[in-house]
Amino acid sequence: MKEKTVWRINGFGPLVLILLLLGALIYSFVKFYFVLGSILTIAFIVISAGLHIVQPNQSAVLTFFGRYVGSIREAGFWFSIPFSISKKVSLRVRNFNTEKIKVNDVEGNPIEIAAVNVVKVVDAAKAVFDVDDYEEFVKIQSEAALRHVATKYPYDIFEENGSSLRGNTEEVATEIAAELQNRLSLAGVEVIEARLTHLAYATEIASAMLQRQQATAIIAARQKIVEGAVGMAQMAIEQLLRDKTVELDEERKVAMVNNLLVAIVSDRSAQPVINTGSMY
Repeated sequence: MKEKTVWRINGFGPLVLILLLLGALIYSFVKFYFVLGSILTIAFIVISAGLHIVQPNQSAVLTFFGRYVGSIREAGFWFSIPFSISKKVSLRVRNFNTEKIKVNDVEGNPIEIAAVNVVKVVDAAKAVFDVDDYEEFVKIQSEAALRHVATKYPYDIFEENGSSLRGNTEEVATEIAAELQNRLSLAGVEVIEARLTHLAYATEIASAMLQRQQATAIIAARQKIVEGAVGMAQMAIEQLLRDKTVELDEERKVAMVNNLLVAIVSDRSAQPVINTGSMY
């Protein structure tokens, strides 16, 4: 099914004719011209049955005795095929919020996830005739697309390379929109945007995963501190040797590096020890 434009004309002309017919048929019955009055009544009913009002950003899908004859997408007052049944479909942009659903990510961890999808109907005929209820269809397919994409990514990654639901929200949202568009094309619905609105570990594992994230953060911070401490110790020794302030043999270099690393890496204030004697 594909939407097409139905024949129609401005409805104010037929409206004037309807008013004239109404006056004429009243006059006919008053004067007892029943035959003429009956004909005018039939004409009045036929013309009145072809009037349609279409609001802005709305489409009127017309069927005539079970056959789709076309749609009216322009807002206004129209006259079209008499006795055609009109079904109004909104073409306005709308938000659809999915419920929080529980799924397993690619690593098998249970997570809670939800999204908001911005959609609009672009083909009213498909929305009416190709699915039973396009709004319910959008709801079910939105949750199915979200569930499908969520199972392809881990919630979080603890290495530098790779994609995750938490770290790559733009990429995930784009994939959700593409997946949903493939599903909703059947119903004549266009997906404008998709965004995650909720993402969290499921309650039963949230505490354990928080501890894991904290441990990973501590390890990463310690790694940076060690790298900086090694660089500072190396710079100190190189500067002392370059300025020839003191003579450092290999054993003194090791001792100095050890003291500097302990002072910098320690998470507590270092206690200085003053050596008044010799190392030997």
